[in-house]
Amino acid sequence: MGKIYGSAEEALDGLLFDGMLIAAGGFGLCGIPELCIAAIRDAGTKELVIASNNCGVDDFGLGLLLQTKQIRKMISSYVGENAEFMRQYLSNEIEVEFNPQGTLAERMRAGGAGIPGFYTKTGVGTIIADGKEHKDFDGETYILERGLVADLSIVKAWKADETGNVVFRKTARNFNPPAATCGKICVCEVEEIVPVGSLDPDEIHLPGVYIHRLIQGHHENRIEQRTTRARPASAAAGEEV
Repeated sequence: MGKIYGSAEEALDGLLFDGMLIAAGGFGLCGIPELCIAAIRDAGTKELVIASNNCGVDDFGLGLLLQTKQIRKMISSYVGENAEFMRQYLSNEIEVEFNPQGTLAERMRAGGAGIPGFYTKTGVGTIIADGKEHKDFDGETYILERGLVADLSIVKAWKADETGNVVFRKTARNFNPPAATCGKICVCEVEEIVPVGSLDPDEIHLPGVYIHRLIQGHHENRIEQRTTRARPASAAAGEEV
């Protein structure tokens, strides 16, 4: 069955429902499924629970769904640069389940691998461990974390072939692979779709068995934190430096 769809709206057709759990790839603004996020906003799906490292920025990425109050709960590691996320959290307008970054990535990976739970030392002795099972291994205390299985995964990759074999580019290979595997359905947006056989098997980061729907589109390259310094006076005057 063909996996390629003409737009994010078409790829998400029939998949969205209120209250669903969505796993979203990306880290900061790197490798985020921006086309799918915009399509979910336009669809008006509400009461969403979203598992993602962070929630974008105020006017981009998952921040768009914060603006429209479509997110009920975030499962994430970082409030970070999003002022609206912080405001909603502090005013009890949104529920946040904080996960250490490695724990969140492993919860996604475990869910995709059919592993219902795992033990980790991360978070022991902190509020992260509250209400969770504790177990000793070799004299060390561990807490039980549950694998995460989402109703839908939305991810962003560099390119894919027509069967959904995917290549991520550099640091966009962050939360995208585990997020893709933990969804019952995965929609992947890419910059380029190439013919089958164009990708060397050794360069494929995620096999097509995990990708159910595929779209190609244009993406922005935003910088989350732009840091610059003043140009040296000698350079400004045209001298060599």
